[in-house]
Amino acid sequence: MQLGVHGLNTNATLDPAVTVQLARRAEELGYTSWWAGDHVVLPSPRTPPSPMAPTDPVLDPLTHLAYVAAVTERLELGTGILILPQRNPLVLAKQAASVDVLSGGRLLLGVAAGFLEAEMTAVGVPFKERGRRTDEYIDAMTALWTQRQPAFEGRYASFRDVDAHPRPVRPGGPRIMVGGHSPAALRRAVARGHGWIGNGDSPETLAGHLAALKQAAAEVDRPARLGPLEITFAHLDPATLDAETVRRYAALGLDRLLLYPVPLENPADILAFLEERAPTA
Repeated sequence: MQLGVHGLNTNATLDPAVTVQLARRAEELGYTSWWAGDHVVLPSPRTPPSPMAPTDPVLDPLTHLAYVAAVTERLELGTGILILPQRNPLVLAKQAASVDVLSGGRLLLGVAAGFLEAEMTAVGVPFKERGRRTDEYIDAMTALWTQRQPAFEGRYASFRDVDAHPRPVRPGGPRIMVGGHSPAALRRAVARGHGWIGNGDSPETLAGHLAALKQAAAEVDRPARLGPLEITFAHLDPATLDAETVRRYAALGLDRLLLYPVPLENPADILAFLEERAPTA
């Protein structure tokens, strides 16, 4: 099981020098991936289920990851997650391919349908359409990345007689990690994702999601080109992440455990957190 770091495109890590310090140190310590979250806008005033205040700063994840790519050599770079229906799929496919090329094929494109209606409305996306758009946008991006003469015909995206280069470094495009815990999100991960990404506060929570993923796998077909489903899970409560908990995650067959070093206000505290829980510690 690999260890990664999640959430460091907010708050204290907005300082470019801090990002460089933490990303390079994470790589030195043996972490294998670095993940950035996503919100274009946030409800103001804050209302449930918003996870953040409207004034909490969040860097665009792909812009942030391109910066991290330039100061690291081995870290995989993940969006965890990018709210897909809010993006034009052709524009996003170009952005993702660009980060993948500049990083030498290190991009992991985590996507999900999103859950904040106010955010969707602000960017002009009907909230009730977010799931269908997510499915279609994944298919549209895959067509652009993989087809010799790209073409796609859908309800929300349609194109032909166009092309986009450079293609991503990875054959088939960046690995798509589908996020979410709903039955629809789990089926989407099985049918369209190279992997699934979730979050919670215990191995028991993960075990429940794995059982639900098994049920989803019985309901939809999985294309052979996607290979085995990778499982990535972000542990959200740093106070409960001890060595025994890490071992229990590994015993469940988890491929990638993401550490979430909250609170994110003090760079020194974040660095101490990473060093204390490092794979090489």
